[in-house]
Amino acid sequence: QVQLVESGGGLVQAGDSLRLSCAASGRTFSSLNMGWFRQAPGKEREFVAAISRSGGGTHYADSVKGRFTISRDNAKNMLYLQMNSLKPEDTAVYYCAADFNPLWVPVTSQRSSYYDAWGQGTQVTVSS
Repeated sequence: QVQLVESGGGLVQAGDSLRLSCAASGRTFSSLNMGWFRQAPGKEREFVAAISRSGGGTHYADSVKGRFTISRDNAKNMLYLQMNSLKPEDTAVYYCAADFNPLWVPVTSQRSSYYDAWGQGTQVTVSS
C-alpha cells in the first residue's frame, strides 16, 4: 500500500501561481507512475497530468498544457504540480494518485481507473 498526502492548495487570483505537493509513503516511490487529477463541484474527476517512475515521461491534459508542470523527487518521495497562469476554471479539488503498474503508457495515464491509490485532495480556488 501507499499513502499519499497533498498540500499547497489555497485561494489565489487569476494569473497567479501555486505549487502543489504530494508526499508518498509506504511503498518504493520510484516504482510508481504518478498522476494529478482534479474535480470541480458537480463535475467528474478529470485528468490533469502524469509522470513516469523515473520522471523522464510526462503527459498533460490539453487544458493545462503550457501552464502546469508535473515533476517528482524520488529521493524525497515527493510529487509536485507547478501551476502558472491560473484561471477560474482551474478551481477544483486536486488529487494525486499512484499507479502500481510499472509500465508507462501516456494514453492510459489519463484514466483514473488505472490508479491504485489516491490522496485526500487539496482545494484550489482561483478568483477572477
